[in-house]
Formats: sequence, C-alpha cells, structure tokens
Amino acid sequence: MGRGKIEIKKIENNTNRQVTYSKRRNGIFKKAHELTVLCDAKISLIMFSNTGKFHEYISPSTTTKKMYDMYQTTLGFDLWSSHYEDTVRHLEKKYATGENRGEYESTITYSNGVPDLYGFCAHPNNIPHGYEPHDPRIA
Repeated sequence: MGRGKIEIKKIENNTNRQVTYSKRRNGIFKKAHELTVLCDAKISLIMFSNTGKFHEYISPSTTTKKMYDMYQTTLGFDLWSSHYEDTVRHLEKKYATGENRGEYESTITYSNGVPDLYGFCAHPNNIPHGYEPHDPRIA
C-alpha cells in the first residue's frame, strides 16, 4: 500500500507544522548527505524555521566560505561588494559632513584604490574599558 498524497498548502496547526518541518528537514539533510557520499557533490543547505531557528548542512569536504566563493565565481557576482561600498560611502559622508562629533579619529584609508575600513577607527574615548580592537591583518 502506497502513501497517500497530501495537498501542498500551509499547515495551520502549529504542532503539526513543526513536526512536519522537523521530519522534512531531516529528510532533505539525509538526501544532501547521500548526494555528497554517492556523487562526491559539494552541498550547502541553509534553513530557517518559521520561528527563526537556524539549521545548516555542509558537505564534509568543503566549508561555507568555499561554497560562497564557488557561488560567486560561478555567477561572476560579488555578494558583498555592494554592501561594503555602501558602508564606505556612508562612513565617508558622515566623516566629511562633520557628523562624527569626535567619534572617529581618522579618515578611511585606501590601499590600491580600495577603501580600507580598518583605517576608520573609533575614537579612544568612545571605546569601552578593556576592549581591544581586532585587526586580522595583524598576527
């Protein structure tokens, strides 16, 4: 005897919806794992439940960063550049218009024409006691 078909629509009962989500999430993760093992595929799944709970599957042979890099390379599109450029423009405008009111001690520095946000530092008077800034360029 086969399984009965269900109508694909939102499940109104919260408990039933959560149980279905959990079972189907586990099923899709199992399928992703099987594809990884059988076909040597690199797979990344990112899911958020309706309550905002985060679930992720990533093939053991890769990392999330590598997957994002492969995605960007394949599309020929940089996912982060527009956000980075917007942040730089916002900070430059704020600094140039005098809105900083002493909150920032230096202008944005540039390296090979590319803005370097590490050069735009918080004024020491506004840094909480005990805080040490982290600059990944410094070992």
